[in-house]
Amino acid sequence: MMESPLSLEPLFHLGPVPITAPVVVTWAIMLALALFARLATRRLTLIPGKLQTVLELLVTTIDDQIRDTMQRDPAPFRALIGTIFLYVLIANWSSLIPGVEPPTAHLETDAALALIVFAATIAFGISGRGLRGYLATFAEPSWVMIPLNLIEQITRTFSLIVRLFGNVMSGVFVVGIVLSLAGLFVPIPLMALDLLTGAVQAYIFAVLATVFIGAAVGETDAAVSEQKDTPDDR
Repeated sequence: MMESPLSLEPLFHLGPVPITAPVVVTWAIMLALALFARLATRRLTLIPGKLQTVLELLVTTIDDQIRDTMQRDPAPFRALIGTIFLYVLIANWSSLIPGVEPPTAHLETDAALALIVFAATIAFGISGRGLRGYLATFAEPSWVMIPLNLIEQITRTFSLIVRLFGNVMSGVFVVGIVLSLAGLFVPIPLMALDLLTGAVQAYIFAVLATVFIGAAVGETDAAVSEQKDTPDDR
């Protein structure tokens, strides 16, 4: 019987703080990503090898997505959006490891990710527009819209939580049920589908985060226009 995703038993305690399985898996993913980034970037060269080429392609793809969505220089947003995408991707795919349940199949993890996006939206909005300018966006197009704009800010955070949780949790349930009924080899196509679904959900979450932050920081800046007018020398 599969346990409810809403009930979690702590594995151990750090002082008064209970540590659950999703937290441990998240720590493992963070450590793995940090070690991979350190090892993959310690010997960068002008003539890239295979691994460096893949990394540069990943960074370029993330930059292009940010630039196309925000119409801004992607540099200030690259670390946040890229980290969110990679974490959600690896967390979703961790369901294929025997005995591991993906952290994103639990509301606590999804709520933490959505709150990070929520806080980043406010921080980048204030940084880009100033405090007064950011607060003024809630009165657009009219002060009558202030309550609705405030509600929208909250509801879209909940939509991030529900979308990621629902899709990942449903995939875990389906693969788990079929695996229990059909044995090991029959669910392999479903596992491949789970890989695709995990990648799509990571992409959607990162794109929505980019859209929300882009709406907060405002209109196109001059940096992108200059970049489009000059050849790419990367």
